[in-house]
Amino acid sequence: MKIKKNKQKKIRITGGFLRSRVLHSVNKINIRPTRNCVKQVLFNWLQNHIKNSLCLDCFSGSGNLSIESISRLAKLVIALEKNYVLVKKLKKTIKFFLIKNISVFNVNTIKWLKKTGKPFDIIYLDPPFNNKLLLNLSIKYLEKYNWTHNNSIIYIEHIDNNIYIPDNWKLIKKKNIGIVSLSLFYKSKII
Repeated sequence: MKIKKNKQKKIRITGGFLRSRVLHSVNKINIRPTRNCVKQVLFNWLQNHIKNSLCLDCFSGSGNLSIESISRLAKLVIALEKNYVLVKKLKKTIKFFLIKNISVFNVNTIKWLKKTGKPFDIIYLDPPFNNKLLLNLSIKYLEKYNWTHNNSIIYIEHIDNNIYIPDNWKLIKKKNIGIVSLSLFYKSKII
């Protein structure tokens, strides 16, 4: 009798000094980590912006984008995640990889964004797909509470194209992979 092995979700870093390293398992947790093909597209788009950048990873989940950013020489990443188990796993991975410049917060992202912040160079928005309200509130609060500056780059992974986008966010890249839309925005001054 053959025993069927459960296929594990292996999340690999696709570039930089941590390339090919595997993040701690996130099996038995209902998340949708950013696929490698999506990460390749995203970080090709960001290749001229990531080095020495300050990044905010909203809804960080496994920390996939946070660690990928550090591997590609971002200066600092703040990772926000509500799920305590995921936060624990991410902190374990960070410690194992000897990463010092990722700060992980076990918080509700919306509550975090509802206070005045300091602007980030790159912001990742990848909330649960079935929650358009969460995405729209995040975008609204990023603008309202000073989390962006003129020149911030905002990455949004979504399935619904009918989302709120501020007038001063200019779409610079867009790609569809299956049902997923990848959108990259640049915040500019309103003229």
